Amino acid sequence: MFNLIKQDIKCVFERDPAARNIFEVVTSYSGVHAMVFHRINHQIWNLGLKWPARFFAHLARWLTGVEIHPAAKIGERFFIDHGMGVVIGETAVIGNDCTLYHGVTLGGTSWKKGKRHPTLGDNVVVGAGAKVLGPIELADGVRVGSNAVVVKDVAKDLTVVGIPGRVIAQATEQTDDNHQRKEFAKKIGFDAYGMHNDMPDPVVNAIDAMLDHIHAMDKHMQQMCTAIKTLGAEVDYADLPDLGPCEIDKAVTSETEPENKE
Repeated sequence: MFNLIKQDIKCVFERDPAARNIFEVVTSYSGVHAMVFHRINHQIWNLGLKWPARFFAHLARWLTGVEIHPAAKIGERFFIDHGMGVVIGETAVIGNDCTLYHGVTLGGTSWKKGKRHPTLGDNVVVGAGAKVLGPIELADGVRVGSNAVVVKDVAKDLTVVGIPGRVIAQATEQTDDNHQRKEFAKKIGFDAYGMHNDMPDPVVNAIDAMLDHIHAMDKHMQQMCTAIKTLGAEVDYADLPDLGPCEIDKAVTSETEPENKE
């Protein structure tokens, strides 16, 4: 037990750059305090002393703001960052090297006895305010975004976001369509690619669809101009104008400033 507590304290320095020394961590980190209480309460629970374990768990909740049922099974190097509002249910199982942020709930969805809380594999990170509910399993390396609500199993190394939680699609190979979209967006001075391409953002998805549509129309326009030229007509077809911020600023300035008269 004492070795587990020692590892819980040591892992803080790996995951919180604000931690400066052991004395500070031991005296001012509520997540560490909650884990010290839980390690002891879990031992008391396993000895069959159910009521004392629940009483000290209740006391720990009052002191730290973290509620952990003494029957919950928690692996090595577990870190609760900030701590306040974390709830871990009775039948929850947490692997090694996991991290929970404030406001996380590992809760149940049934009033029946038996397994009703989540199982987390190794190296799982659950963001602030997220809710993982029911007897589901989050495999090794899973990441849960802040405020997500997860009610289904999640496979290894995937990321879950949103309500209800949905898995972010894996990065796809660079196709010709994706390359053309990106180049066309760059040409007209738009850049939606500062964001993660796999994020399920409906605005970015809508803009991507618009860029695809504009690019297709641009190709058709070029074909029409070529066909008209073969008939002997003159077509003045120029490249798309540069809509970069510098050109826009120049245009606005030239319109707003009065002309100098000698």
